[in-house]
Amino acid sequence: MSAKIISGKDLSAKLIKEILVPRVEKLKKQGITPKLIVLLVGTHTASASYVRQKELSAKKAGIISETWRYEKNVTETKLLKEIEKINKDKTIHGVIVQLPLPAHISIQKVLRTIHPSKDVDGFTPENIGKLFLGEPTIECCTPKGIIRMLEESGETLEGKKVTVIGRSNIVGKPVAALALNKSATVKICHSRTKNLNKEISDSEILIVAVGRPGFIHGDQIPKGCVVIDVGIHRKKEGGLCGDVHFESAKKKASKISPVPGGVGPMTVYSLIENTIEAAENTST
Repeated sequence: MSAKIISGKDLSAKLIKEILVPRVEKLKKQGITPKLIVLLVGTHTASASYVRQKELSAKKAGIISETWRYEKNVTETKLLKEIEKINKDKTIHGVIVQLPLPAHISIQKVLRTIHPSKDVDGFTPENIGKLFLGEPTIECCTPKGIIRMLEESGETLEGKKVTVIGRSNIVGKPVAALALNKSATVKICHSRTKNLNKEISDSEILIVAVGRPGFIHGDQIPKGCVVIDVGIHRKKEGGLCGDVHFESAKKKASKISPVPGGVGPMTVYSLIENTIEAAENTST
């Protein structure tokens, strides 16, 4: 048996065309063109790559995407003032600050300065709080993309045993909350979990976001489990890999997301969708 591949690349392209483009066209008829601003500090190679992907997906969906670039020595005060300017601009519907940031800039201050209605990354305390309360809000992009991938692949989360490996504020915690909101039975594990193999042995869906290459191997995965690999790492010999050892895992899993071409494109899709949602909220 070899697992069915859940291609985030193919799925995002399909959903942009079928779901997002019509929503944008409807907004444009009302005189509204969704606009996203990406604040990019420094010349981090991976960040620049992600920004290019966002710009391409934005263009396909028909929204405006601008990248405002700053030197790595830009002051925190300057960056916060730029965000405040964006908050007041009614033609801008979404803003994200591309991470990582230089050490002299507080991520917490940046997030608390972004107005929740324009927080299309879903990271502000208000939006995170609403997500955990199960209230309507702008959801974190990667967790939202993961849930969409699962549902589009035919998985129903209700009653399913979902194990999340990783406890970050960006992926692990919010994706666990979203799965719980879908009535899944959720367990959170991490790199320090004792007897990890036992903890994941009855998993029906396994979401791995621990940030370590090849952390989960095929022999740890229950037969028929659905595996979503969130990690992305550059291999010494070239190419990319995830948190899951793909070749061994695909022999045990019923479905698996690849790296690259899995969660990444769905994260970008969710960002564009969140920007459109923010624009729709201004039109009501």
